[in-house]
Amino acid sequence: MSELRSTAALRETMGAYYRSLGDAAERKTAPVAWCTSVGPAELLRALGFAVFFPENHAAMLGAGRTAQRYMPLAHAQGYSQDICSYLTSDIGACLAGETPLSAYGLSGTPHADVLVFNTNQCRDVRDWFEWYGRRWNVPVIGVRSPRSLDQVTDDDVDGVARQIERLVPTLEAVSGNKLQDDRLSASVRTSRECSDLWEACLGTAAQRPAPITFFDGTIHMGPAVVLRGAEEANTYYRTLLVELRERARGGIAAVEGENFRLYWEGMPIWGRLRALSSIFAEFRTSVVASTYCNSWIFSALDPADPMRSMARASLELFIVRSEGPKERYIEEMAERYGVDGIVFHDCRTCPNNSNTRYGMPRRIAERVGIPTLTLDGDVNDLRCFSDEQSRTNVEGFIEQIADARSASRAAR
Repeated sequence: MSELRSTAALRETMGAYYRSLGDAAERKTAPVAWCTSVGPAELLRALGFAVFFPENHAAMLGAGRTAQRYMPLAHAQGYSQDICSYLTSDIGACLAGETPLSAYGLSGTPHADVLVFNTNQCRDVRDWFEWYGRRWNVPVIGVRSPRSLDQVTDDDVDGVARQIERLVPTLEAVSGNKLQDDRLSASVRTSRECSDLWEACLGTAAQRPAPITFFDGTIHMGPAVVLRGAEEANTYYRTLLVELRERARGGIAAVEGENFRLYWEGMPIWGRLRALSSIFAEFRTSVVASTYCNSWIFSALDPADPMRSMARASLELFIVRSEGPKERYIEEMAERYGVDGIVFHDCRTCPNNSNTRYGMPRRIAERVGIPTLTLDGDVNDLRCFSDEQSRTNVEGFIEQIADARSASRAAR
């Protein structure tokens, strides 16, 4: 399929975001806050911060296949090869004095005035931010979230909401602005609209053939990650949604001759997105949905109750839940998108977002009768990924699905 027309608008939107960060950091047009990918971005925007997300920067290093140069520099600082390769890539790039953001006029990652984390995804984000806090002598504050939740209770929500509220005095002092209720509500409202628009974009892949794949989604999710709570993201997703609906109505497929449909569970393998996309397309297989791209859908956000709804949204995320809710979610998605199989990525340095290690693939396969495949890899460390073995595994998996389909038809 040809590139989506909306990609030009995506490049403009992301480029404008990065350049505005450079202005904030270098010309002091706004205070700069670093925020973890699912941290309280709405609160930061309401206080006038320019918000930077280092996971986005780390993914750029992975996609550009430069991470291998930088990780050893962090390892030499005592950071293990077994911990998050986002962390080691980003810290290593800082030590090397290099960044892909130079393409947008930045001399480095923007110097933070404050770093704000939420450990709902992992502990690594706190360690990551504390490294920069020590280097720059700036405050590091955050939310220490409960994890592995069977249910999200009011007590859980109240506890996280109180922690978010306790961030406000420090953030007001750093920004020089007082938090206004109307600005916070507006930020949450804009963020919720972004969530709804992004969900609608991803939902078009339930059509046959799917007009967008997981691999497309990892690129087009950029504004949902870095501009959550800003109107620029919503403007972009309105454009993308119109195009995807046009393609769905016209039967225009993301994968020509779509024959099989898969679900991707786990992190992207950033340095091999194009290669994997091409392999699946070669076998007329569309990866139509994923846990990862849906992780920026925050349906609990409510401008009428900003603090508690931000807390609830952060706790309802897939990564925060226990095995039972995770399995039910994947099964519901598999049914909604009509998939023939599920690919699990066992991400070497991201155990918190790898769901292969405690029997989940086998349980799901046995319960719903959908075959699963586990690919070994990593978000950024390509030493953990084998092109040859992955191709062999994917080819064998598609053959397994095709044989099962043929047997089912023969039995009718």
